Amino acid sequence: MKKCKIEVPNYKRIFEDIIKMKYPYKEKECRNTLNKEELSSLDIINLNQKIFGLESPKTQKFNQAHRSYNKEDMIAILEYQRKNKLNNSQLAIHFKMSRNTIAKWRKKVLKKV
Repeated sequence: MKKCKIEVPNYKRIFEDIIKMKYPYKEKECRNTLNKEELSSLDIINLNQKIFGLESPKTQKFNQAHRSYNKEDMIAILEYQRKNKLNNSQLAIHFKMSRNTIAKWRKKVLKKV
């Protein structure tokens, strides 16, 4: 059986083009993140917020329903929780996600450690 390789968009190039064409005054603010070798999901969310600002609650709800996180992103979010001494509710509010999602991730990650 042949495995399909999932093509991931080149977010780095997409954001560089958006900044160059529409928001050149925001280049300095985003340069550190864009200089990274690879962008994580958290970097993409952060860049999107820096460039486009806050979203309407309706758009925010739609976008959150369609986000996906890989294992490294889950670990980074849980590490953020540990460093900032947040409980699951506080972390969920900060990243605009469900408390249940955080709890599932903790079980999944801590189980494998």
